[in-house]
Amino acid sequence: MARMISIHEYDLRPGSDAELFQKAIRAAEARGLFQLPGLTAHHFVKGVKGARPGAYAAVWVYESREAWERLWGTLERPRERQEYPEKWRVWEEELLAPLLSGHPDAIRFTAYEELSPGVRVGHE
Repeated sequence: MARMISIHEYDLRPGSDAELFQKAIRAAEARGLFQLPGLTAHHFVKGVKGARPGAYAAVWVYESREAWERLWGTLERPRERQEYPEKWRVWEEELLAPLLSGHPDAIRFTAYEELSPGVRVGHE
């Protein structure tokens, strides 16, 4: 079963800094806000080279597409904000939103489905 990997890009508002962002992450982890069914790992990262040096992102790893869809809905019918898991709403509304330059639901993100081992992509 293929895992889902979602990358969320965060743009901090002026006046927010790495220390405040890291405090928010530690508070969320201490409160168990990232303990969601099917979410197997999460990583917070800071860009060092490329298109977003100095910018922050999160990498969310889900055990399967089915687990991801149970949390966020299907591609055809994504969940509305009020349907998000309560823990996620607390993370976004209480801890993350005050640090971002825009609304948490307006961030740039991409959800990827992991390719099966041995799958070749591209030209033969």
